[in-house]
Amino acid sequence: MLLGILLSALLFFPAIIQGDENTIQWKAFPRLSWNDFKASPPPNATNAALTSSGILMKFSSNGESLTYQISCNFVKINSWGRVKNDHILSHEQGHFDIAEIFARKLNKDLKAYQVNGNSVSKDVNTIYKNVMAGLLEMQTLYDGQTDHSRDHTQQKIWLERINGNLAALDNYSGYTYTSN
Repeated sequence: MLLGILLSALLFFPAIIQGDENTIQWKAFPRLSWNDFKASPPPNATNAALTSSGILMKFSSNGESLTYQISCNFVKINSWGRVKNDHILSHEQGHFDIAEIFARKLNKDLKAYQVNGNSVSKDVNTIYKNVMAGLLEMQTLYDGQTDHSRDHTQQKIWLERINGNLAALDNYSGYTYTSN
């Protein structure tokens, strides 16, 4: 239930953004299954599972417009389960869904950005870093308030909150964009 977050500061990894056999791009369906968790738990692991997910993006600008692509990914070869039941799987899906919330927030923030040709790279990096800080904060809060899924009441509340956030940001689920 500790979260491995793949944070790649504006680096473009074509295989991950386009998908490969080691990653799953976020989709509402199908949901994660234990078959997606390919890593072996470390021998001294005390947590039930670990989800490795993250947000990658590439962008370009001609100084007048911004083009970008965002990808929210689950990394199979870095994710593992020691205790495999539906409750733990639901918690781990929650981590992946939180990453998707912040991919949508990144898309929203980038769509709102007014291109400044003199500072576009710096501006986009700042937007990305701010969104990633929010992602890490929410992932930590999720594990803390749910006691890593052991607090069933809080787990249910959090899953409802996550679903509400996804729905509220549904207009930002498309990740490829060119500003005018």
